[in-house]
Amino acid sequence: MINFDQQLKIFYSDKINDGGYFSGFGTKFQQDARKIENIINFFTLNKLPLKKLVILNQIHSINICCYQKTNEQKIERIEDTDGIITTESNTILTVRTADCLPLIFVEKESGVIGIAHLGWRGSLKRFAQKMIVEMEKIGAVKKKIIVAIGPGIGSCCYHIPEDRYYQFLEVFDGYSQKIFRFFGGKRYVDLTRLNYLLLREAGLKKEQIDFFPFCTFCDKNRFFSFRRDKKEEFGEMFHFILKKEEQELFNSLS
Repeated sequence: MINFDQQLKIFYSDKINDGGYFSGFGTKFQQDARKIENIINFFTLNKLPLKKLVILNQIHSINICCYQKTNEQKIERIEDTDGIITTESNTILTVRTADCLPLIFVEKESGVIGIAHLGWRGSLKRFAQKMIVEMEKIGAVKKKIIVAIGPGIGSCCYHIPEDRYYQFLEVFDGYSQKIFRFFGGKRYVDLTRLNYLLLREAGLKKEQIDFFPFCTFCDKNRFFSFRRDKKEEFGEMFHFILKKEEQELFNSLS
């Protein structure tokens, strides 16, 4: 289930967060995540561990970084990638969105965690499935992977041009009755439902998947939206996953 933390002003999946793992889907309350100081302030002001913060330079790709810590710098940037996985502890993996989907991945027995940024391009190229494959390569067991799909634009608001509709139809014809809706002469696609179906297709059971019930475009009070706010005015939310060392405890979401 997706819950809201009133103190931190973030959403989180109770399938993931426990004494050993801490994750969250950000909101407008943390302010624009394109300014790195806003991300840092969230952790420092709430007295949360910030030993290593990894920020992706997102390019709407399906590139995945298998991260290993190589230096003691507190902040590290990874170029030209939209997904990251690791087994490192005390390392905060982040992505930023403003209508695209953030997906958080955890396999607790092996200690593999990951996070990805998926727009329509990543969804079309089955990026969520690729994340599962890469996690398995470093020790994750598929039947134990938990995935939380975070806030993104809903099928109520995400209308797409005709050429993009046919792109999706060509790849996902078998899902057409489930991911498209038509209203007012426009075509709408449900990226959340599509990625849920792709995760199921990859072998995950429904109990392994949590997903967000709100639309970023509709919910102006809590979320930034690129489509709604336009290029000049929009901001971005940040989302994160962290595996703690055994001796440390989080008091906020335990």
